[in-house]
Amino acid sequence: MHDEIHFLPSIKETLKNNKVKINRGLGQNFIFDLNLTDKIVNETTKFASTIIEIGPGPGSLTRSILKNKSAVVYAIDKDIQSEKMLTDLKIIYKDRLKIIIDDALHYPIWQLGKAPRQIIANLPYNIGTKMLINWLKYIDKFDLLTLMFQKEVADRIVAKPGSKNYGRLSILTNWLTQSSKLFDIPKEAFIPRPKIKSTVIQLKPHTKPLCNVSFESLEQITHLAFSQRRKMLKSSLKDINGKKILEELNISPNLRPENLSIIEFCKIAKKSLELNS
Repeated sequence: MHDEIHFLPSIKETLKNNKVKINRGLGQNFIFDLNLTDKIVNETTKFASTIIEIGPGPGSLTRSILKNKSAVVYAIDKDIQSEKMLTDLKIIYKDRLKIIIDDALHYPIWQLGKAPRQIIANLPYNIGTKMLINWLKYIDKFDLLTLMFQKEVADRIVAKPGSKNYGRLSILTNWLTQSSKLFDIPKEAFIPRPKIKSTVIQLKPHTKPLCNVSFESLEQITHLAFSQRRKMLKSSLKDINGKKILEELNISPNLRPENLSIIEFCKIAKKSLELNS
């Protein structure tokens, strides 16, 4: 098997041999530096039975993931060209590589394989945050998520209270997981070369959420608060009787949303359900 891997075509050759047309509408930017894909996978130290990759394209990250001999790898891509590009890997790894041509945004990936389950993915720029929000709703099905986003999105995910990047995405993610930034990926590592930097982050699900509140209610409160982030909370939350809620919780109604902790947002969400149900 190792001899066969050694003679695999390069990522650039795979794209050329299969006459691949880059689909910008799918947010495709293929990483071709195998040293970088190895580095990404080396950060995933936890044992996994199932590893899920989104948008494998020509299979650079897939090659690195398949070095984890304990895991079955599910590679999901909306682009039908992906099946051709992964043919050489499928021949070598057989049943350890499952190729699914489908839309990962709507596919129940949390049902794939068996636990422990990881996601390792270079996410499409245009729908990466939507995917993450979907997966957070099923976070108990995953053991670890190692994800590449455009740098500005990664900064928002790991942001702490009080910073300009702190917002709805930071709160929902860090309520359910411990997020950390691993490293940046230079633009030069991709085909086609994007205009923006990418960053690899890691999410380790908490044993239990930071506080007991429904996903929908916390999502609603954070959406209301941060859709008008320059306004004081008494203004942005006025439609749900925000001033009364804040007073009952001893939170100043004159604060702006970035000044509140995740726990405080959970308390607001719970109190809102009490008063408005």
